[in-house]
Amino acid sequence: MKFLLIGDKIQPLQFMRQLGYHPHKDNGSFERRLSREQFPRWHVYLQKIANGWEASLHLDQKGACHSGQKAHSGEYDGELLAEEKERILNFLNK
Repeated sequence: MKFLLIGDKIQPLQFMRQLGYHPHKDNGSFERRLSREQFPRWHVYLQKIANGWEASLHLDQKGACHSGQKAHSGEYDGELLAEEKERILNFLNK
């Protein structure tokens, strides 16, 4: 699910940490676990645009099934994603 975070003063690392996300160890994205386990977890990629950031959000249900592969089981739309998107946007608008 893609959506916009409008604002020229957004500092991605600080903003995402305030939301409970942590930098992903490999690729510059952010993740937030739903439990103590590695999965499921929210996963967000941010890309700079002219007036803010474009966020790409999905829910990783589990990791790659085969060693050396990046493919995984994830959700890219639906009610849970819409709720997390709203939580992020509401935090931005505080």
